[in-house]
Amino acid sequence: MADYDAACAVVVGAARQGRALARFLARRGARVILTDARPEAEMKDTLERMADVPNLEWALGGHPERLLDLATVVCPSGGVPLTIPFLQAARGRGLRFSNDSQVFLDESPCRVVGITGSAGKTTTTTLLGRMAAAAEGQGIRRAWVGGNIGTPLLDMLDEMTAADLAVMELSSFQLELMTTSPQVAGILNITPNHLDRHGTLEAYTAAKLNILTHQTAGDTAVLGRDDPAAWAVREQVCGQLLGFGLEDDGQPGAFVRGEQIWLRTAAGERAVLPASDILLPGLHNVRNVLAACALGTAAGLSDEVLRAGVQGFRGVPHRLEFVRTWGGADWINDSKATTPSAVIMALQSIRRPVVLLAGGRDKALPWQEFAREVAANNVARVICFGEAAGLIRAVLDEAGVDVAVETVSGLQAAVQAAAAAPPAGGVVLLSPGCTSFDEFADYEQRGDRFKEWVHALDEEQR
Repeated sequence: MADYDAACAVVVGAARQGRALARFLARRGARVILTDARPEAEMKDTLERMADVPNLEWALGGHPERLLDLATVVCPSGGVPLTIPFLQAARGRGLRFSNDSQVFLDESPCRVVGITGSAGKTTTTTLLGRMAAAAEGQGIRRAWVGGNIGTPLLDMLDEMTAADLAVMELSSFQLELMTTSPQVAGILNITPNHLDRHGTLEAYTAAKLNILTHQTAGDTAVLGRDDPAAWAVREQVCGQLLGFGLEDDGQPGAFVRGEQIWLRTAAGERAVLPASDILLPGLHNVRNVLAACALGTAAGLSDEVLRAGVQGFRGVPHRLEFVRTWGGADWINDSKATTPSAVIMALQSIRRPVVLLAGGRDKALPWQEFAREVAANNVARVICFGEAAGLIRAVLDEAGVDVAVETVSGLQAAVQAAAAAPPAGGVVLLSPGCTSFDEFADYEQRGDRFKEWVHALDEEQR
């Protein structure tokens, strides 16, 4: 989309990614029409925030098909399903599609490390961002972190130089339109997710694989060896391949040996750091550290800065985040666990009695393995909330799980129910297994509300 003066871009969705793309294109001379299904009355803050953007037009309260008569490119934001009638009509006309991530990769002056996966990508991206920040002045000028987390990288593009490194989290929603791949691409794992959006596991997997599809022989792919679906795509890698996993398979990549994190590359193998330096709970977080180390070495970072990124890191908000101890139990916020498989990882990292808060809006994912984990783990009680409460309870009942299960209307009621009988010496765990959209704007708002309600618990209630 380099010929901006000749472009008329219709950007669909005025959330964070859509605004960043509209701002970027308009300031480079493109005619930009930003359309959002929300009416103007609900968009006051957004309109004020974008008031200084030139060449920007608005179409609110829906997506009128007449916009397609003007468009040279259509840019759906990540949260907008490609199945909506407006985008189907655009497809029918043969219009070109793009998005903020595609434009960033096309325009970036520096090397980009892209990270995707069904679970762990935010933690891994944050870890690698810490490593890259530690390398500033030691091989790179500046590290940038964004994409599906934080600030869209397009908003920072003008400040970047060829001497920088960008670390980019990529979701399946962003990847399904991509025709450019990052120079270093990581797939951590592929488990069922977002089937309400993609329809089938095959379509979801195909979107994830776009992070590799357009790499060249000079690029590097990093794949999780312990995840069968991620490791199965190694035959599609056209450049260098690094794996990561808990065991040493004798191939290039990152692994654990003798309580140390090791790396093996063409230059040989070496211990990078003691596993005891990993402060994050659970084997899944050991894998996240292994992934970050493999991605970091692929990006040219030294072992010294890999260690610096891991040491002292206690995690990111909403991922097994300690909130407080109350009523004799630790209260943990894992709001980012929006799939049953993510809940399984959380349960496997906790070896104390658990009261589990699960619910929200289902993503058409299988729950049977979740039920087996609840039965096998030390879950003392499950409190189901939100739209999916009945579904989760039915799955547990059908599996014959011998655990106390109750349903409540929403998350606040779940907090109150848990507070009535917290497990002594145990954990009250918010790990929903669902999206937040039945009650909250996103998982972050859900986690923030959970923390507020937990901090509001009065000791007199005990």
